[in-house]
Amino acid sequence: MTNDALLKPIRVGRYELPNRVFMSPMTRSRADNPENAPTPLIAEYYSKRASAGLIITEGSQVSKQGVGYINTPGIHSQAQVGGWKQVTRAVHEKNGRIFCQLWHCGRISHPDFHGGQLPVAPSAINPMVKSFTQEGFKDTVTPRALTVNEIHDITEDFKKAAENAIAAGFDGVEIHSANGYLFHQFFTNCSNIRTDEYGGSHENKARFFFETLDAVGGAIGFDRVGIRLNPSAHGFLGVTIDKDTIPTFEYIVERLNDYRNLAYAHLIEPMVPVDQVPYAVKEISKHFRPLYKGTLVINCRFNRDSGNRVLEDGLADAVAFAKPFISNPDLVERIRRGAGWAKWDEQTFYTPGPKGYTDYPGLD
Repeated sequence: MTNDALLKPIRVGRYELPNRVFMSPMTRSRADNPENAPTPLIAEYYSKRASAGLIITEGSQVSKQGVGYINTPGIHSQAQVGGWKQVTRAVHEKNGRIFCQLWHCGRISHPDFHGGQLPVAPSAINPMVKSFTQEGFKDTVTPRALTVNEIHDITEDFKKAAENAIAAGFDGVEIHSANGYLFHQFFTNCSNIRTDEYGGSHENKARFFFETLDAVGGAIGFDRVGIRLNPSAHGFLGVTIDKDTIPTFEYIVERLNDYRNLAYAHLIEPMVPVDQVPYAVKEISKHFRPLYKGTLVINCRFNRDSGNRVLEDGLADAVAFAKPFISNPDLVERIRRGAGWAKWDEQTFYTPGPKGYTDYPGLD
C-alpha cells in the first residue's frame, strides 16, 4: 500500500472526491447508431473506471452542427440523454463521479456530416487536415465564417446541452475549449482573423468562450462546470502558435480567477515536443499555476511518479490520465498497490465493439 499524493481526497466544485486520479476525456467512437446515443457497451466502459476521482467523458457534441467525427455521442437529443442516463447510473452505482465534456468541432469537420453544407468556424480558413467520415478520411474544406447571431446561437446550444447533461444524471460538465476545436479556433490567429467583437484583441478572441461559460454556469451552477485549455498545442488539427498565442491564454487563465466557484481548469501539457517552436511554453503547469488560484487539473503523458511529483510540487491539484485509463480500468487500485500498468492497443482506439474497449482485465 502507498501514500501517493494522487490518492489523497480533493474537493472539486460541490463534490468531495476520493482521489486526484482523474480520467481524461478521450474520443472512442462507439456510439455507432443512427442517433449517436450512448449504448450499454459505453455504460460498461465507464462503470469499469468509476474508481477514478472524476471521470470526464469523451467529447459530446452539443448540436448536429458540432459533429466532426463518426460514431461520437451527442448530448442534444432526447435519445442521447436517455443513452447517457444508463452511463451515469452505472457509474453512480459504483460511487463514481462523472462530468460530460461538451464539444463543438467547428472547422474540424466535413460537409458529409452536414448534408453537404460547409462546417463553421470563426473565419473561412481551411485547417488542411483530415476528417474521419463514414467513407474514411477526407481532406477538410474551407469552412464558413459564423455570423454574430450564429455565435450567440451556439452559446445557447452549450447552455441547453449542459441542462441536458444534468437531466441525464451527470454531476457536471466540462467545456471543451482545447485541441483545435471551436473555442480554440477563436483563440488563435491561425483560425481567427475576424475584425468584429470576436477577433483581434485577447478580450475579443476570448469573448465567445466567456459568454458561453457564463451561460452554462448560470444554468447549472459554476461549481458543476470545468473548462479545458491547451495553450501550447502546435501542429495539431491545424493549430499553430505565434507571439499572441500564450498572451491570449494568460489573459483567459487569469480572468478565470473571477469565477471563484468554478469546479476546475483543466490544462494540457504539450502533446508533442515544442522546444524548437517559437513562442511556445514547454511546461504548462509551471507557467500557469502561478496565474490561477482555483483548482488546476493537469494532463498529458503523466505516470505514477510524475503525477505524484507535479502534485507534491504544488503545480497542480489533480492529474488527468488518458491512455493509461484505456488499458487499466483499475488504474487507481494499481497506483494504490504500486502495481504495473498494462499497455494499450492503439489499433482499437476508435474501432467498434468491445475489443480494446471493455476487455482489458483488472488486477484480480
